Amino acid sequence: MERRISPLRDFLARESASGILLMIAAVMGLLAANLPSSQAYFDLLGISFTIDFLGIYISMTVLKVINYGLMTIFFFVVGLEIKREITSGHLSKLRQAAAPFFAAIGGMAIPALIYLAIAGDVAHHGWAIPVATDIALAVGVLSMMGSRVTQGLKAFLLALAVIDDIGAILIIAIFYSAGIVFSWLMAGALATIAVLLLQRIGVMNKFAYFLVGLALWYSLYKAGLHPTLAGVVMGMLAPATPLKKQTLKDDEDGVVTIVEELEEQYHSLSTLVVVPIFAFANSGVVLSSDAVNAALNSPIAWGIVLGLAVGKPLGIFLLSKLTSVLRIAELPAGSGNKALIATGGTAGIGFTVAIFIAKLAFDDIPTQDLAVTAVIVGSLLSGLLSVALFRMNGIRSNKTE
Repeated sequence: MERRISPLRDFLARESASGILLMIAAVMGLLAANLPSSQAYFDLLGISFTIDFLGIYISMTVLKVINYGLMTIFFFVVGLEIKREITSGHLSKLRQAAAPFFAAIGGMAIPALIYLAIAGDVAHHGWAIPVATDIALAVGVLSMMGSRVTQGLKAFLLALAVIDDIGAILIIAIFYSAGIVFSWLMAGALATIAVLLLQRIGVMNKFAYFLVGLALWYSLYKAGLHPTLAGVVMGMLAPATPLKKQTLKDDEDGVVTIVEELEEQYHSLSTLVVVPIFAFANSGVVLSSDAVNAALNSPIAWGIVLGLAVGKPLGIFLLSKLTSVLRIAELPAGSGNKALIATGGTAGIGFTVAIFIAKLAFDDIPTQDLAVTAVIVGSLLSGLLSVALFRMNGIRSNKTE
């Protein structure tokens, strides 16, 4: 039986639903960490186990299983979405991609510079934390605004967030990997080549690719690179060729590709299961009076908060307007000054990937908790700024400023 899909519409709908679950999970994580029974929460996340079998050795806690294992599924879907956007979405045409590309560059550079200006002398490793955008929460905010946001702005934000994800992935790979073991890196390269060879000879068995993906994950883990990058690689290597036997029908262009089918199958698992579990496990910071005072007096916290709440909208606005004036890029309809700043505000909701990078940037738990608290506050302020601007009468879907 044929089932109809619309990749862009379905993606936005799932991300919007995920945003609600993510917020609920984050609140539950905060409560779990601050209730009298909080020790049980931390003990659960700290349970450790070891796999030592046939030369395979992995030692992890429950928290690392979530951050290294489950989040690989999240990054796999990110890789699929990047591939879809590049091959048939908003990044497939240069003119369409130009505006969100430059906006994303501004939205990554300015927050990083703000952080370094405030906290560079204290903890420069955290510069990438305010760079990230949480697609689920950003899309959720735009969905709440209804007709105040044009379809063009929604597509602009989605493309910007995808480019943001590419930037975050490169940052994780380059700046937040341990000392690289080149023998295992070569093993990872061989696993990648194996994926291409399987495609070349026409292998369609998903289990074969799953096994190669596991080999890639383990190789990156042993090489010192973050193993979740295996998900990105596998997602981006998925072929964007049309399916021969289609049980799905694409309402957008009538053609369903392998990338779109995989995204349809795994997107719900990522957004409705993996991301909420990640939020619950990683947002559990103790909010004592000492912790709040430490955050208020910490350049790290201020660098993250101002990077997200000020740097993101400022960077997106400045680069968008500059490239528009220079006729390098064309902004979508409805993107007046307030609308651009409001859209930049939604991009300042950094939650999932920002927390992920915070855990990589700092080794000690107190600094990680400080950074996570700052991400939550900065993301909240960014969302409130965006909602306030979108609710102003000057922003309507049928008007530009």
